[in-house]
Amino acid sequence: MKNTWMNGKPEAQGMYDPRFEHDACGVGCVANLKGEKSHDIIHKALQILVNLSHRGACGCDEMTGDGAGILMQMPHAFMTKKTGELGIKLPDIFEYAAGVVFLPRDPIQRRHCMDLFEQVVKQEEQVFLGWREVPVNNEVLGDLARRVEPFIAQVFVGRGKGIADNRHFDRKLFIIRKQLEWAIRESKLSEKKYFYVCSLSCQTLVYKGLMLADQIEPFLPDLVDPDMKSGLALVHQRYSTNTFPTWDLAQPFRFLCHNGEINTVRGNTNWMNAREALFESPLFGQDINKIFPVATPGASDSAVLDNAVELLYHTGRSLPHSMMMLIPEAWQNHATMDEDKKAFYEYHSCLM
Repeated sequence: MKNTWMNGKPEAQGMYDPRFEHDACGVGCVANLKGEKSHDIIHKALQILVNLSHRGACGCDEMTGDGAGILMQMPHAFMTKKTGELGIKLPDIFEYAAGVVFLPRDPIQRRHCMDLFEQVVKQEEQVFLGWREVPVNNEVLGDLARRVEPFIAQVFVGRGKGIADNRHFDRKLFIIRKQLEWAIRESKLSEKKYFYVCSLSCQTLVYKGLMLADQIEPFLPDLVDPDMKSGLALVHQRYSTNTFPTWDLAQPFRFLCHNGEINTVRGNTNWMNAREALFESPLFGQDINKIFPVATPGASDSAVLDNAVELLYHTGRSLPHSMMMLIPEAWQNHATMDEDKKAFYEYHSCLM
């Protein structure tokens, strides 16, 4: 690209067009097309994240970022090694789930949340396997981030009897998580806002926090372990606009990472809340009442979008199907769009 932009933007050339210049969060993805897992995927994803530092933001404390994180496939070899050191024996991959959980700083309140977690897991007839404290180096964080830093732990849940497949297991974990969120949100714990489940799945894992892109690797030593392997990784560097930067609102979320703003978020959330009384699903049965509210109160627009994606996914749709329902193309006057595709969008416009 020609260096002709010292007093303005570069001129249009190749794939670059200055008309598309705008500020937003940094989002990146790296994947092996054959599905082969390696630590190199994690390493390259974190390099992408650092290269996206200019897409993030910080406050007066220049060492406290708006948030950064990474989503990956379950690193089974790493998990087996680390839990083995604690005397926890994990079953085969997909026969257990791992979750990354933010917990209160106060030990008593933290223990209360952990006990409640174990209780709900057993109540839903799954197998509680144990906890692991996630090692961190918080010296790399800014002062503001360190003041509100949660205790970070991993939880392990074995697949219970009667669980048919991975999606059934993840659906049960979704029910567990939603009940926990409601119970702790309604509790009288003074540090209840620290509680947050970054991810709880038999297939994926999320590490994130209130940090800059180049802080995530030194903050989380897990990420440099050679046994931390994945076939894909999503990374996100946040530029907070319509919500204040917090640990829980860092991205990726459980299904997606997103940049930009959703101007219709309030109306969308109100519609979702109003329709909850009409929800039915043969996959959930009576358990459908355990997942309300679908939209997390006080969450960002991107977090609420993620709530909607996981609802549609767990009620039996594929991820592409779910995303096409939530973010439809402009189909009404599209002269060249296939009629079946138009019918798809028209039908789903009556649902969403």
